[in-house]
Amino acid sequence: MASRQNRRLTRDARYGKYEGGPDPLAPPVDLSEALDAIGEDVMGGTSPERALREFLRRGGRTQRGLDDLMRRVAERRRELTSRNNLDGTLQQVKQLLDEAVLAERGELARNVDIDDGDRALAQMQLDSLPPSPAAAVQELGGYDWTSPTARQKYEEIKDLLGREVLDQRFAGMKQALENATDADRAAVSEMMRDLNELLESHRAGTDTQEQFDDFMAKHGQYFPSDPKDVDELLDDLAARAAAAQRMRNSMTQEQRDELDALAQQAFGSPDLMDQLGQLDGNLRALRPGEDWGGSERMEGDQGLGLGDGTGVFQDIADLDSLAEQLAQTGPGSDLDDLDLDALSRQLGDEAAVDARTLQQLEKALRNSGAVRRGSDGRLRLTPKAMRQLGKSLLKDVAERMSGRQGARDLRRSGASGEPSGATRPWEYGDTEPWDVTRSITNALVRTAGARTAAEGRTGPGVRLTIDDVEVQETEARTQACVALLVDTSFSMAMEDRWVPMKRTALALHTLVSTRFRGDDLQMIAFGREAEVMDIEQLVGLDAMWDKGTNLHHALLLANRHFRKHPTAQPVLLIVTDGEPTSHLEPNGQVWFNYPPDPITIALSVRELENAGRLGAQTTFFRLGDDRGLARFVDAMAKRVDGTVVAPENDDLGVAVVGSYLGSRRGGGPFGGGGLFGGGGLFGGYGRDDWQF
Repeated sequence: MASRQNRRLTRDARYGKYEGGPDPLAPPVDLSEALDAIGEDVMGGTSPERALREFLRRGGRTQRGLDDLMRRVAERRRELTSRNNLDGTLQQVKQLLDEAVLAERGELARNVDIDDGDRALAQMQLDSLPPSPAAAVQELGGYDWTSPTARQKYEEIKDLLGREVLDQRFAGMKQALENATDADRAAVSEMMRDLNELLESHRAGTDTQEQFDDFMAKHGQYFPSDPKDVDELLDDLAARAAAAQRMRNSMTQEQRDELDALAQQAFGSPDLMDQLGQLDGNLRALRPGEDWGGSERMEGDQGLGLGDGTGVFQDIADLDSLAEQLAQTGPGSDLDDLDLDALSRQLGDEAAVDARTLQQLEKALRNSGAVRRGSDGRLRLTPKAMRQLGKSLLKDVAERMSGRQGARDLRRSGASGEPSGATRPWEYGDTEPWDVTRSITNALVRTAGARTAAEGRTGPGVRLTIDDVEVQETEARTQACVALLVDTSFSMAMEDRWVPMKRTALALHTLVSTRFRGDDLQMIAFGREAEVMDIEQLVGLDAMWDKGTNLHHALLLANRHFRKHPTAQPVLLIVTDGEPTSHLEPNGQVWFNYPPDPITIALSVRELENAGRLGAQTTFFRLGDDRGLARFVDAMAKRVDGTVVAPENDDLGVAVVGSYLGSRRGGGPFGGGGLFGGGGLFGGYGRDDWQF
């Protein structure tokens, strides 16, 4: 029996798109794309806080950003103002009035029982009606209708006006009071009196929650939003009343005069208008912060009634608020402030899902440890983010190198040589020896306490899977002491070399710190003066606009680094786009001169030769096509038997990483044959002799 029920349930099952909010089975947000984009902006000189905001604005490859939502908000607002106009109620009144007059004229013409004198008088009265609908309705107030249809149409005018006026303040009242009886209208009037009494008590500070509860128990059917206290009730009423006022402000003076005159005919009860006027006064006093003075230009073809028009103005207010929230420009702006209900209401559920995903992405970035706020309150990328960004850059370098002659798989760098003592999870293609102890330990930890189903008891049940395997990391037998000197003069920023320089430094740092842990890498930035920097400081460095290229100071710092590691192989990598124009004086002051001073050149050459005497393998990475720089760099490299590479900006990372890997293999910076073969990036650069 049970199996038949199960089969029936299976046949009746239906699957569809989840519509209950965010999909509970959706994968977690992917941070890798966001971190890459943020890192790129940070390396370009953007603050991490701004870079995060910019990514949220742009979005990703598959994720719509705040800018897209703002565009859709603007389009929706433009649609509302260009499609609608504000004379809908006046047009409806005019139509009903024309239908009433036409039906009355027909009755006068057809009905032979009407006295000729009465017929002539009635026709004269109809012929002399003023063109103003409001004045015509008022003049017909005492007219003795002969046509039942005409009388019904005229009564519909008063009923329509009453429902429209109430619908302006209470959404849905127009439909609720359709075909209303006198008792229904009396109930509305009683609600209005009780509401004004409640609000006046609130203004005086004498109201109680019990008074509010009594009011809602009696009149709750008029307030579908089900407010919990008088403040929630006030918020709802004031927002709609302010929208009604903005709609009125947007009308022409003629339209306002017509509606004011017509409103006196609403339900045939002037008392209704008095109650509404009192309500508006209470709401203005209790919620002065609402926008009571705004207006909109509405020039569309679709006429709006008073109630529908008020709803449109509420929609416009919603859209304006959403635009402000999405702009994220106010002090303390936060994506958590986004009104997802309003976004769903105005743009649909898909837009709300996009916004919720952006909220989750921002929280995940802040909670992932990728960014942190420093003591100065500014957001910064953490070492964890640097590592992830570095891995991404190194992967890009590896992919570029894989298509070059003599390229080497960076993932396997350091695979041959002495064990480093560290292990890592096995990856496809690894040839390093397994660390048996670690691999079996991983299997034991994973399966500890697992129940052996076949035997029905608890046992070891150890099975080694590929996820348990770890391999021994090895490093090249020769330890290297590496100095990466990067030019940070103003020309690097002007010629769009700033970001490639930072990408290169981070890729090399990642390679050394993950694959050649025995090597010691020091990064030295040199502009007007030189400074040793850690990777976080260099990646976050803003563009330098001071003139000066102090290669002399940078080489002093590099040689000091080499001397601290006398048993290591020195590797000197210099990235520059200009000749030395400043040097360090004996008193520690910086001397600058352009064109390059002979003393500056001589001091730079001396320190370069000192590096050569320390055994440094030197590679210059010359950026740009300046012939004078080419001659100078070639002459400098020649003095220390170094190498010159002239890569394009996008190839700088490949060139520097390749040079470092070549130095680890021995036989010169590019392992004899050269990373890219005999030509390519090396080619002849016209080594005209410089005389130092």
